Amino acid sequence: MKKTVLLLMSIVLLTACQESLEDRCAREAKEFTEKNCPRAVAQDIVLDSMTFEKSTHTISYMYTLNGALDDTARIDSAHFREMLLLEVKNSTNLKLYKDAGYSFRYAYYSEKENGTKLFEATFRKSDYR
Repeated sequence: MKKTVLLLMSIVLLTACQESLEDRCAREAKEFTEKNCPRAVAQDIVLDSMTFEKSTHTISYMYTLNGALDDTARIDSAHFREMLLLEVKNSTNLKLYKDAGYSFRYAYYSEKENGTKLFEATFRKSDYR
């Protein structure tokens, strides 16, 4: 009888400790930002932070552009958006979140223009499916 009670209590404790996907995503975004940002991801592109908004299920990536890319005339919004969407569609790292229907937001800011937003795109499930 004691073994049965201990087993049931163990199961209850283990299930109570399970982290929801929302909580996991928020935690991982925070930990990633604290450990890895700012981080150069390509020439003239720096990832500043990654965040998660529970209310909209949106993972956001904030970037700063510098050098040759830090120019509104160089950013072709339609082409840039399509390139990002293709990355989201093909990313195996985002599979868990895509399967859950999360949105992905990308925002790019200018270094020389004191943080002026140069480009922003949000991809919802209907975009990447």
